[in-house]
Amino acid sequence: MDLADFEQAIENFIGQAGLWAPLLFILLHLIRPLLFLPVIAVCIAGGFLFGFFQGALLSFIGLTLMSFVSYVLINKFPRFRAKLAALKDKLFPDRNLTVSQVMILRVMPFVHFHLLSFYLMEMTNTRREYMYYSALGLISPALLYTAFGRAISQFPWYTTVSMFLLLAAVFSFIDKWQSRKHKLDKT
Repeated sequence: MDLADFEQAIENFIGQAGLWAPLLFILLHLIRPLLFLPVIAVCIAGGFLFGFFQGALLSFIGLTLMSFVSYVLINKFPRFRAKLAALKDKLFPDRNLTVSQVMILRVMPFVHFHLLSFYLMEMTNTRREYMYYSALGLISPALLYTAFGRAISQFPWYTTVSMFLLLAAVFSFIDKWQSRKHKLDKT
């Protein structure tokens, strides 16, 4: 089966699924962690299958629901919370991230989704506040991955690395700015 046949088979499946196709796609976002699929892969598929607008909207809905599920899982299962806390201490020891930094990390491919949800939970006081910041942070990846996902995956490796370094520089800049601001507030 060549690529054209595969694309035709996908289009036929979506056409036959009808109204169930968007619901199945949102469900895919919810079971994505169990299938070890990265967020970027599912969002790229959304853009390919549904087009930019509908794919981005469905990805946003799916990711937002996944954030809510993360909130529930982290609060209901102390062992899951403990594992995320250990991962947090391993990846970012003695570091507090800002909401802006978490939003930038959401755009970076392959950054642990539930770990970022855990950070947001620690920064917020209520589920409503958590969901607000979580939804804000999911707009960018849903749009970016859906719109540019296919193009990004076809870029040469050095372009992809350059984009990653640019995001890392922005992350670092915000960290230094927040640290300087925090030091000035103490004085």
